[in-house]
Amino acid sequence: MGYSAVPKCPPCGRGRHGVWQTPDMLVEIETAWSLSGYLLVCFSAGYFIHDTVDIVASGQARASWEYLVHHIMAMGAFFSGIFWSSFVGGGVLTLLVEVSNIFLTIRMMMKISNAQDHFLYRVNKYVNLVMYFLFRLAPQAYLTHFFLRYVGQRTLGTFLLAVLLMLDVMILIYFSRLLRSDFCPERVPRQQHKDKFLTE
Repeated sequence: MGYSAVPKCPPCGRGRHGVWQTPDMLVEIETAWSLSGYLLVCFSAGYFIHDTVDIVASGQARASWEYLVHHIMAMGAFFSGIFWSSFVGGGVLTLLVEVSNIFLTIRMMMKISNAQDHFLYRVNKYVNLVMYFLFRLAPQAYLTHFFLRYVGQRTLGTFLLAVLLMLDVMILIYFSRLLRSDFCPERVPRQQHKDKFLTE
């Protein structure tokens, strides 16, 4: 008998509602499910696969190794939701970081335009700090606290906890670089100004 990667909608009509109509996905991280959340996780996994292939094919693997490590860990986590229909809520919660990415992208574009002295750049760096905390650090801390219950078990949750802890380290490193670049630029090594906007 063949196996379909797309799970059937669970009872109670939960799969017929969007993520915004199923807030229990953000609480019942392991078991909650919705069709829109599942499709969002599938689309995001496809993006990471495409971006990984593009980085390797363009010969940027060495320069972008941090992105490759991040993408591989993210794909491993998302595949648990796609093929086992578990932790879809956790996958949706991690994608809240995309809200923060909006302001990181604005920052990058203004730095490329050498507009660091512009009033909007100064405003954005404070908004960026708040968004980074609300949509990266806070969700990551919440997920880490949730997944600590799987310590010592031989389950999918234990694997995802390991992935999450590695992502925690990366996010904290990026946050420290962001703080140094925007609020203590005199402490940033000269060669680091050539790095990507997330690591500056």
